[in-house]
Amino acid sequence: MPPVFIHGLDSSSQGTKARFFRAAFPDMIIRDYTGSLARRLEQLDRDLEGLDNLVLVGSSFGGLMAAIFAITDPARVKRIVLLAPALNFRDFSKYLGQHCDVPAFCYIGRHDTVTPPYLVAPAARAVFSCLTYREEDDDHLLHRVFATLPWQDLLL
Repeated sequence: MPPVFIHGLDSSSQGTKARFFRAAFPDMIIRDYTGSLARRLEQLDRDLEGLDNLVLVGSSFGGLMAAIFAITDPARVKRIVLLAPALNFRDFSKYLGQHCDVPAFCYIGRHDTVTPPYLVAPAARAVFSCLTYREEDDDHLLHRVFATLPWQDLLL
């Protein structure tokens, strides 16, 4: 099963991260998501219908989507990789009481002002029991470290 990339709120399948993944991992599933969170999650459900053993990579709002997908349908998810996930957004608060055993890898910039680590880290730790959390010397977009992350290992 090829991995899946879910872009952020103001990005698209043509953004910097999507272009990186398309070049490095040509089989990766990369789609566009628009509208409200509910609409985007419906689109994601349709795109992934019938697929399992999923590796989801979500950036910012896409990280929120990947996290919610893993929480609500954990049997279909092998692992998630969250890049500065929007777990600090109000939409995630209803999931804070849930428990998810899906392996989760979270990378966030220490200088992120959109999804600040001091808000995201407690939310991720509260929900994901198998969490690997890395705070990097970077910003919200992870400009400095994104391309250097161990993608071959993360996407297995």
